[in-house]
Amino acid sequence: MAGGMDTGQGGKGKKSLDVAINLTAFIDLMAVTISFLIMTAVWTQIGRLQVSQAGGPSTEEEQKVEETKTVQLNLLITPTELRLTADQSAFDPIPLTQDSKGKTDLTKLVARFKELKAQLPDQTAITLQPEDKVRYEILVRIIDECIGAGLPQVSVSAAMG
Repeated sequence: MAGGMDTGQGGKGKKSLDVAINLTAFIDLMAVTISFLIMTAVWTQIGRLQVSQAGGPSTEEEQKVEETKTVQLNLLITPTELRLTADQSAFDPIPLTQDSKGKTDLTKLVARFKELKAQLPDQTAITLQPEDKVRYEILVRIIDECIGAGLPQVSVSAAMG
């Protein structure tokens, strides 16, 4: 017999297999899952920083560097100060101070970047060397200031010293 199942009672107690399935719970689960996946995809795009790993330039980058006047910029970031070096010359250390709202004041760093950009208008790369004790918030703010000052090629490497 179609549509029935033998319950073991000799043919008398057949149950119908035609049962209405409640799809409301399944649809609710799928709606929540899909919305979670969509929001996760958006958050991963928002939270992404364009930072390259420090290392030797590729052959194309070497040719571009020879054509333009640039120097190797390094910014050593310690919990108390910032030390900017351009090739072998070092600038005065910039102390990290707090403003009235408790945020780290980076105005002196921005002014130093403006001076440097006036001297080297073709400069686009900088390497940040944060020490282990530097807060992540400060590192991200410094990366933002570098990009805002016209140094979009930000590399991050381990502090050397």
